[in-house]
Amino acid sequence: MIKRHNIFTLLLGLALLLALPNIALADAHEPNSGDTAWMLTSTALVLFMTIPGLALFYGGLVRTKNVLSVLMQCFALTAIMTLVWVIIGYSLAFNTDGMEAGSTNINSFVGGLGTMFLSGVTASSLSGTIPETVFITFQMTFAIITPALIVGAFAERMKFSAMILFSILWSMVVYAPICHMAWSGDGSFFGDMGVLDFAGGTVVHINAGIAALVACIVIGKRQGYPDTLMAPHSLTITVIGASMLWVGWFGFNAGSAVAADGAAGMAMLVTQVATASATLGWMAAEWIKHGKPSILGAVTGAVAGLVAITPASGSVGPMGAIVVGLASGVLCFWAATSLKRALGYDDSLDAFGVHGIGGIVGALLTGIFAAESLGGQGLSADSIGGQFVVQLIGVVFTIVYCGVLSFILLKIVDAIVGLRVSQDEETEGLDIALHDERGYNY
Repeated sequence: MIKRHNIFTLLLGLALLLALPNIALADAHEPNSGDTAWMLTSTALVLFMTIPGLALFYGGLVRTKNVLSVLMQCFALTAIMTLVWVIIGYSLAFNTDGMEAGSTNINSFVGGLGTMFLSGVTASSLSGTIPETVFITFQMTFAIITPALIVGAFAERMKFSAMILFSILWSMVVYAPICHMAWSGDGSFFGDMGVLDFAGGTVVHINAGIAALVACIVIGKRQGYPDTLMAPHSLTITVIGASMLWVGWFGFNAGSAVAADGAAGMAMLVTQVATASATLGWMAAEWIKHGKPSILGAVTGAVAGLVAITPASGSVGPMGAIVVGLASGVLCFWAATSLKRALGYDDSLDAFGVHGIGGIVGALLTGIFAAESLGGQGLSADSIGGQFVVQLIGVVFTIVYCGVLSFILLKIVDAIVGLRVSQDEETEGLDIALHDERGYNY
């Protein structure tokens, strides 16, 4: 005879079994609170990288008469890119209408317009395990900092109106498509090829670095360059900005896991390791070449390491991060000094030398140190050589696409509003000439 409590237990178990699908369904439609909390934090950290981090880093490097112009450019871009992103940028980057894994069409290269003005996005919309609103804002901070990085190449000589127009066009024509190719999932051009770009080696740094190189060549050198001394007006401010970038970069890289998990933890670890290694690599190269290390070299080396580990942060292990950091520190030092002097271009704040070269170094080394045999996380192709070739294709495609379209956009902007301030305005300084303000008494 079955006891009453056994019957009750049996009925309770049956009820729970029948309810499980509904429970699972309810959980699937709720965001993960831990992931969401981490992504809210990461979003704030990445925004912190542009204002005040990058603004102070760049602001301290220019001459006193131009410091406010650089701060204004970074601050204004934060506002402008926010609106561009919610109106059309997010749709061009992440709308997946018409995409199909293994099938290449226009939607493999750029998103559709179905989510313009964030159409269909509500407070309950999800992107994986987090609210879509959080994902949109997180990606917005990337769209903000990328054109702001380009500012370093043409600092002290570009019209404010030209900077605004170029940045808006560039974000739609260059940034959003490369973002879509790399991060929109199955059916995307880079995604189907297997290009590894965890947090923005191609999307952010090679993109910004190549646009920076093209911009500084098209707009021309500053008056007196390279014969006139154009020393930074405040390395103290630059060090503060670089320190903010280092801290904020944990949101940049570890946040790109879009979860509070082991991938985020490893990304945080390798980011710290690579940055430290790059700082020491740049210092050593400078010490050997010039006999003394400098604080400017140390902080620039740190940024180079942050850049290089960005694409690799989801794939390499700590030992691979050491190599990525050392390589970027030394090679970015060479690019910002010897290469720039040899080719004669005036990249005011070494946007190409640090972000372009650092992004290329990191993207290519990802194809090597992602291998499990070298301490990586096994996310590469079957062979090191095969993944390296895939990474190389992604790098070359980004360079050509960004370079050609950036040149065309600069010429269009030049025809509409003109790119460069007048000689008198450049001599007077952009703070007074463009904004009628003085940052210091000078």
